[in-house]
Amino acid sequence: MRAAVCRRYGPPEVVEVEEFPAPALKEGQVRVRVHAAAVNFPDVLFVANKYQVTVPPPFVPGSEFAGEVVEVADGGNGYSVGDRVIGTCMVGAFAEEAVVGAHAVRRIPAGMNDQVAAAFGVAHRTSYHVLRSTARLQPGEELIVLGAGGGVGLAAVQIGVLLGAKVTAVASSEEKLRAAAGCGATRLIDHHAGDLRAALKDALPDGADVVIDPVGGDLAEPALRSLRWAGRFVTVGYASGVIPRIPLNLVLLKGVQILGFQFRDFSTHALEEYLRDDREMQEHFAAQRLVPHVGATFTLDEAAAALRYVGDGHAVGKVVLDIARR
Repeated sequence: MRAAVCRRYGPPEVVEVEEFPAPALKEGQVRVRVHAAAVNFPDVLFVANKYQVTVPPPFVPGSEFAGEVVEVADGGNGYSVGDRVIGTCMVGAFAEEAVVGAHAVRRIPAGMNDQVAAAFGVAHRTSYHVLRSTARLQPGEELIVLGAGGGVGLAAVQIGVLLGAKVTAVASSEEKLRAAAGCGATRLIDHHAGDLRAALKDALPDGADVVIDPVGGDLAEPALRSLRWAGRFVTVGYASGVIPRIPLNLVLLKGVQILGFQFRDFSTHALEEYLRDDREMQEHFAAQRLVPHVGATFTLDEAAAALRYVGDGHAVGKVVLDIARR
């Protein structure tokens, strides 16, 4: 099969498309002919060996995909050849075929195309768990989303609105802010246009209840300062490449909570909430109340360019590889 392969750690350009052995099928797994795969910032980190988990090369990057089931092993959990599914994995999606456990795939709702379906998994699942179970966002609360034009950020805007919050979107360009407005954000702040702390004070004079931060860097502290008493700040990732240093006196003076979210730990230590959130999210997905924003598409041959595009912060919403298109 053709696949985008990382044979050594480095920048996105080390990834090259080549013939690669198709994964073997084991009990409880399904083989999917991949039609589309989404590109996420952690994919860039895996290639650079800068993620929390190391994957030894050679490996095929990519963590979410959509396609058609072409083979089912014993214990395939009710799936059949021909079923249209989306799936998630740690690596392996940037290829013509992917093999995953049957528990890791879901059927695609009727009428949804493969590219949109492929973009749903990682970002929306992350944002849903973060807002529903970690931040415990309530209807009517004020939510600030940093990096609101990226995959996780734009999903957080959508989900925040769905959960009844008033959303302030902070992003780095007018294009990203327009996308956030299209997903329901009512206040829009370009953090390149001026002092973020002052802009948040003007927008939210009484402060915010929740901040979601998938960016880190220089945005974290002014966003933390914008919280009202007993607000919640959730750190999700560091797309800026800089882990912020937070003055703890702010926590003391404001009585705020600083919380962290990591998929692996949450699914292990909060299983009941994880399963509840997953059921709710799948219902929203099936009803198409949550629909990913696909801002750019690339071919499989352009996988390195797509990784560079995401890594450099140009993505608006999700970036997708059209695997079938040459």
